[in-house]
Amino acid sequence: MGAQAMGIRLIGSGLAVFLLMGLAACGGGSPKWVEKGSGYMNDKNSKAFYGVGSISGVRNESLAWDTAENRARAEIAKTFETYTGYLMRDYAASTTAQDFTKNTEEQYVERAVKTITTATLSGVIPMDRYKDEGTNTYYVLTKLNLEDMKNNMEKAKELNSQVREYIRKNADRLFERLEKEEEKRGAN
Repeated sequence: MGAQAMGIRLIGSGLAVFLLMGLAACGGGSPKWVEKGSGYMNDKNSKAFYGVGSISGVRNESLAWDTAENRARAEIAKTFETYTGYLMRDYAASTTAQDFTKNTEEQYVERAVKTITTATLSGVIPMDRYKDEGTNTYYVLTKLNLEDMKNNMEKAKELNSQVREYIRKNADRLFERLEKEEEKRGAN
């Protein structure tokens, strides 16, 4: 084999390694679910809600994963029950003294928004995890199957009615006990 052929073979091998490294760098991006975010999606066989949670800048890896997972669960909860309180106050005044060519004006605008989400969701499971080494950001994908959610809501309704019935039954007994205690105190 001649020197020229050996040189071409080395250049070809070097080019192949360079191209493979370039492809590996391009293919190493974040999963599609990180970019897509939370929401409702149709799976192959079922419908489900997905939540994506993330956190960055936390050095404790265990804490970071737990926080990202909790945030992903919260994303699913926001889909079901969110209360938003909105308050806006607007004040404007224009004051003129004796000289009607001069006046002062003032404005004050204040806005406050408070959003609260409360939900008890059973059946939310973590599906995938991803760490972006470049930004030190942890991502977790969670899933709640629509059928599981429906079953859980039915159970919660039944449980709520059972709890209400228990309270109704026991409330009278508790009031009777309270009245007896008050009678004892009044007799002394």
